Amino acid sequence: MRKLEDLQSLIANSVAELKYPAYPAELYEPISYILALGGKRMRPALLLMACDLFGGDVESAIPPALAIEVFHNFTLMHDDIMDNAPIRRGKVTVHEKWNQNVAILSGDVMLIEGYKLMMQVRNDILRQVLDIFNNTAVGVCEGQQLDMTFETSDNISIDEYINMIRLKTAVVLGGALKIGALIGNADQQDADLLCEFGEQLGIAFQLQDDILDVYGNPLVFGKQVGGDIISNKKTYLLIKALELVKGAQAEELTQWLTAKRFDNAQKVTAVTAIYNQANVRQYAEEAMQAYAEKAFEALEKINLPEENKQYLRDFADGLLVREY
Repeated sequence: MRKLEDLQSLIANSVAELKYPAYPAELYEPISYILALGGKRMRPALLLMACDLFGGDVESAIPPALAIEVFHNFTLMHDDIMDNAPIRRGKVTVHEKWNQNVAILSGDVMLIEGYKLMMQVRNDILRQVLDIFNNTAVGVCEGQQLDMTFETSDNISIDEYINMIRLKTAVVLGGALKIGALIGNADQQDADLLCEFGEQLGIAFQLQDDILDVYGNPLVFGKQVGGDIISNKKTYLLIKALELVKGAQAEELTQWLTAKRFDNAQKVTAVTAIYNQANVRQYAEEAMQAYAEKAFEALEKINLPEENKQYLRDFADGLLVREY
């Protein structure tokens, strides 16, 4: 088995070798620009990992892995427009560097380029792989729409939230693993189980992200702690708090959620105190653990050598053991 870091490095080098036409520059330069911003390349590396787990040819899996990476960056380019985000990975976003129309059109081309890469899988699995890719892409769009709808919606349930993060985040992990497994000649049942492993792990990872946003160490987490509280983002913790708090606590939480002007640090401290009193961190951690266990249950059923299963267990543990 190749190390995950080696697979990520292989993807990074392969991304750097992607070449696009020089003309029209306004269409293709933004694609090269956003792909060069880096990132962990985790999603395409998972595709290569899955192929390797089943003894497949990792080199032959590079084009579809690149397809996942190009598609992922297409979604980021369009997400930045919708969020009006000025910065992506420490650099100016595409729509700020060029303009919104350029970012929309370049993103459209990225989606097509992703399909061109995905179509380089061998013919006997091409239709099935494209079906998985299509379902993954639609799921991500559905998840993004739900996330935007939740911004202005009240009474979002925990189940609705879990479904949203499954679509927006987890289906890409599951889809990448399933495609990689098929390239590696896994049978249908094992490919489905690996997909399930990826989805459940993705949900657990996002729940952990929600917890870290409030309780994480900013030096370790790499983000501003409390950003979700400041922006009233519908996370597991906020939804659970709205479900649990009563009386004066509920009134105070509502006041913070509806306030137009406030001190950021004061709001984070006050809302975190409400979370602590309602014990929402424990609820979130229990939910995260439950989805991690579902991932491991799927893993146990996969027909793989024990050492390969342990590789996946170690990967999952590494993903979910981040310092607070």
